Amino acid sequence: MAQLFKTAFDGGDLKPLRAVLAARLAAAPADAGTRMNLCVVDQLLGDPAGGLQRQGEALRLQRLYQPSWPASRQALRVLALMAPGGVGDNMPIEFLLEDRDVALVALYLVPGEAIPAKLPDHDVAIVAADMSDANRLLLEQIESRAPAWPRPLLNRSSRLPLLMRERMFHALAGIPGVVMPPTLRVPRAALEQLAGGVAAGALRPGMALPLIARPVGSHGGRGLVRFDTAADVAAGLAAEPAAEFYLSPFIDYSGPGGVYRKYRIMMVDGQAYPCHMAIGGEWKLWYHNADMAASAEKRAEEDAFMTGFEGGFGRRHGAALAAMAERIGLEYWGIDCAETAAGELLLFEGSTCLAAHAMDSPQMFPYKRPAMRRLFAAFEAMLRRQSGVPAASAARCATL
Repeated sequence: MAQLFKTAFDGGDLKPLRAVLAARLAAAPADAGTRMNLCVVDQLLGDPAGGLQRQGEALRLQRLYQPSWPASRQALRVLALMAPGGVGDNMPIEFLLEDRDVALVALYLVPGEAIPAKLPDHDVAIVAADMSDANRLLLEQIESRAPAWPRPLLNRSSRLPLLMRERMFHALAGIPGVVMPPTLRVPRAALEQLAGGVAAGALRPGMALPLIARPVGSHGGRGLVRFDTAADVAAGLAAEPAAEFYLSPFIDYSGPGGVYRKYRIMMVDGQAYPCHMAIGGEWKLWYHNADMAASAEKRAEEDAFMTGFEGGFGRRHGAALAAMAERIGLEYWGIDCAETAAGELLLFEGSTCLAAHAMDSPQMFPYKRPAMRRLFAAFEAMLRRQSGVPAASAARCATL
């Protein structure tokens, strides 16, 4: 997946590759690996439904998949527990380990189907599946087997629900220097009431417009809207057919000149690492719409943020980040955040599936790759430390 993403990220044409893969599949219909590659290619070409159909076909043939990068005989053996879904619905573990001496095996688990009694040989396992309604049963199944897991099992399913939007506010409540607006999960009927003039305080005492709404299960800003008036709510409902929404107060995080700054921080074994900084003139801001490549001034600011993280952002919010890591209790996860005018850490969301990669041009973004290499090295070191298995280790038996 990482190689295919890199090709698309660099503007490469995936259509000829898709034709090659389709021909290969026609010649060997039982080739599950080709179906999984087609799953990714189709999604990158804008056909998510077709991609997921290919994935379903592949998973009916086999559940184990291994990236093609080389690994030594002493490589750490990592088992990633994945869930069916789109390219952003699992931890981007290939990006984290692609250039490391790690033998990665992905085991796809299907909700409602038993976890295999015999597992691939591994030194350490990690739950890579996202916390979602679709994965709830699957994660419960993993957790029920966790006490008997033959090797260390990281990112335990019992902790992942703390990252759900409606629970994270409560999980982190009371940490000094942290601001996270409460998030309500509401049915469509609740927004219809707001559109009809009912005050937001009827949903939660103290809640008022403006509000941010997004469909439950959406990612990457799909369906994300701001409601300043009841008319905005009505217009939003007309454009979005979802049955359930996440609703939270809007907090203006703009700085001088109305400029917004949004940060991605990844946590590895409780230690914070900078991932990127997006700068733009709109509140609905992500790295992909910040157009950082078009502004040397923006890149200089991101450079200062990333290279000076330990003495700057990381120092200012060090106590808050440490307290958050302790409360959540996962070995690997991340946050999207900002700073308020008062200097507090404003949290938008937390997830184990936030994109973290080193695909940006080293000529345009010379500061990005060294920072990401530090993150990747920390992730591998965490896996090795948690595994308790030296690099040239002994027995690797894994049977439940």
